[in-house]
Amino acid sequence: MTADHPARSGAGLSVTLAILLVLLSLVSLAIGYAPLSPGEVLAGLFGMGSEEQQLIVQQIRLPRVLLAWLIGMGLGASGAALQGLLRNPLAEPGLLGISSSAGLGAVLALYFGANALSLWLLPGAAMSAALLATLVLYAMTRAGTSNLTLILAGVALASLASALTSLALNLAPNPSDVQDIVLWLMGSISDRSLDDVRLALPFVLLGLMLLLATGRSLDLLALGEGEAASLGVDLPRLRALVIFGTALAVGAGVAVSGAIGFVGLVVPHMLRRFVAYRPGRLLLPSALGGALLVLAADVLLRTIDTRQELMLGVVTALIGAPFFLALVLRARRDML
Repeated sequence: MTADHPARSGAGLSVTLAILLVLLSLVSLAIGYAPLSPGEVLAGLFGMGSEEQQLIVQQIRLPRVLLAWLIGMGLGASGAALQGLLRNPLAEPGLLGISSSAGLGAVLALYFGANALSLWLLPGAAMSAALLATLVLYAMTRAGTSNLTLILAGVALASLASALTSLALNLAPNPSDVQDIVLWLMGSISDRSLDDVRLALPFVLLGLMLLLATGRSLDLLALGEGEAASLGVDLPRLRALVIFGTALAVGAGVAVSGAIGFVGLVVPHMLRRFVAYRPGRLLLPSALGGALLVLAADVLLRTIDTRQELMLGVVTALIGAPFFLALVLRARRDML
């Protein structure tokens, strides 16, 4: 194995995932109540088809695809970065309570009508709550907390956020508001517009930039904090980049889609061996893989014939929960 083998394998994996993502995006643009051929999709996408085709592709289906990209990339990259920073393979925005905290922030913004004052207050509240949860977890890692304690702390944060969210629902004066918040919390990218894409885009992109900038430092951190510091890694800066990058990417995604869990856990575990278990090389493939997983789940739920369309957060949970259980059982066998 040559020294640059992980780099070549990481680049090849990213290219493969990007090609699959583009192909699946075309499939997503084609399926629906009004199926379109590949030619009609391209014509509608580039404004050369009929007015009806352009409306279906550009205004109804394209926002859904773009949000799947943004949300999946944010969750995938955040999961890989958190696992590298905390050196814990079970770290993930959903399991550590970050997504639930972001959801609580968004629910409070909806509950108090802050989104009516400004569209930016909703993602701002979600990102602030995600940042607070991430800072709490980071403080615990600095105190020498074990992996098990960290996971339990994340579960406690998630439970607290869920309890406060339930309290907000219980006190909501309008039943229709309760229904809207419950459906939003289940996670979905249906019935979204390009305005939602514009709302999340700058924050997710900035978060991804911060996370991708940590690649080399995360590779060195795998050797240990002392070794990484001696090799020139600025540990406070690295932690700040991961914390703020995760808060921006996850918070903005939750603000427009609700809670979508397990993506940041499943994707890095599936791809880690293809990059020689290098945390830094895993970031970009995890971002692309996260987008691919979210889009694939969305395509799947749209093809299932049900009276009411399934919610995306439900589908990802059905995929991720058994995967997490399998990881726990494997870790338990390794300890025996």
